[in-house]
Amino acid sequence: MKIADIYKGNKKTLSFEIFPPKKDSELKSIDETLEVLCELKPDFISVTFGAGGGLNSSRTVEIAKTIKHRYNVEPVVHLTSLHYDRKEIDSFAEVLEAEGIENILALRGDRSPLLAEKDDFHHASDLISYLKKDHDFCFLGACYPECHPESPDRISDMKGLKDKVDAGASVLVSQLFFENRRFYDMCEKSRIAGIDVPIIPGIMPVINAVQIRKMISLCNATFPDRFKKIISRYENKKEALFDAGMSYALSQIVDLLAGDIPGIHLYTMNNPAVARRICEGVRNLV
Repeated sequence: MKIADIYKGNKKTLSFEIFPPKKDSELKSIDETLEVLCELKPDFISVTFGAGGGLNSSRTVEIAKTIKHRYNVEPVVHLTSLHYDRKEIDSFAEVLEAEGIENILALRGDRSPLLAEKDDFHHASDLISYLKKDHDFCFLGACYPECHPESPDRISDMKGLKDKVDAGASVLVSQLFFENRRFYDMCEKSRIAGIDVPIIPGIMPVINAVQIRKMISLCNATFPDRFKKIISRYENKKEALFDAGMSYALSQIVDLLAGDIPGIHLYTMNNPAVARRICEGVRNLV
């Protein structure tokens, strides 16, 4: 099933993101995580992609296959392109098609001093345009409530986002944010720019202070004062931080779902307890 078709009705969606384990010893853990996540009946689960190819990329496909064929949940495979050429992308697309995987979250990918950048795909829109010529995937794209870290300003950011949608992205999923007004502002500017596809907010509950600071540094998210107080007060108290972080995330989600937002995408960080708590909190809202 193509993800874009889900949003043709009035149902609000709840979806999850997971990432492949880096070690063989963690494979059992991801199976246990999937068991819990799929019991919660998400509309789809996205699986991140390891830059540079190799074992981590293979695990992305294996996990997506498990989600689709064992649990009958629709997977969305992340596909980065900055470090790949057309031949490599063609091979990956063929593997996805052979497994009946129809949905791709098209990404440029993060720059890395350890990986050589190739010249075929400088933007996610390049990847979408290329694959769309010969393949029938449903493409999702990423958006940034507070601008892409490399965008000089919001106007340039909106132009890049419009290019992505014009290339064929039919659903947008946002990076994490901690102030809903920033997401609403991005949505308003997107509509003014002529972007009319569903825009799904990405929410990451704060359950690990070190982890969240790393993610924020990568995606340009702002710490609001209310958020800073939670980190300052509870960062050395694991259980208290979990409870406070989940409460904060739930308050964001309730506000978003009360508005004209088509769904919620939850960054689970492979923690099924996070997904379960969120589902319990919004069971009657989606």
